[in-house]
Amino acid sequence: QVQLVESGGGSVQAGGSLRLSCAASGNIFSRRCMGWFRQAPGKEREGVAIIDTDDTPSYANSVKGRFTISKDNTQNTVYLQMNQLKPEDTAIYYCATRTIWAPTCPGGTPRPTGFSYWGQGTQVTVSS
Repeated sequence: QVQLVESGGGSVQAGGSLRLSCAASGNIFSRRCMGWFRQAPGKEREGVAIIDTDDTPSYANSVKGRFTISKDNTQNTVYLQMNQLKPEDTAIYYCATRTIWAPTCPGGTPRPTGFSYWGQGTQVTVSS
């Protein structure tokens, strides 16, 4: 069973930065697509950034140029560096990964479909 634990959320003013971390049980990062997703109140969960087994990243248009996803396979941790934060980035941020039967990232814009293992989420609040 894969377990994911997010950390690093908090409150920040617009223009500020935060770095989220997601620690996983087991050595899975090198073999599975990892992703960051978010859900704001009253809205559907949406994809933010994903990183494939070959370290190829993909970003939602709304965060391109501001957010960076990376991973450290030796630490079993994936990161989301968030810069130039905006109030519309306020949401609960989730880390997720896929099953061993479909481990690679899907093409196109990041989306939650096909991600089977989820963390509990971490709150990010950006004030204007």
